Amino acid sequence: MRHYYRILDRIVKEHPDFPRIRFHDLRHTHATLLLKAGIHPKIVQERLGHSSINVTLDTYSHVLPNLQEAVLKNIGDSITGESISTKEPTLLY
Repeated sequence: MRHYYRILDRIVKEHPDFPRIRFHDLRHTHATLLLKAGIHPKIVQERLGHSSINVTLDTYSHVLPNLQEAVLKNIGDSITGESISTKEPTLLY
């Protein structure tokens, strides 16, 4: 992590208007982008090294407000016999 801040310091020195981005901000952005892309929260939990899935879900639940709707749509489609397999996954955001 120290190396990251050295690189960032060099960038800021050459470009003073460049925002100083904390390493933790990058970690949070990474997790948010994964969840918005529909990656399963268990995978995100493992990548972040959280001790349990609850930590991940509690921290990033704001990213998944439509999770219930996506699940209900998939269940409804399977009950009505409509095809739920599409080329694009149902996004969980």
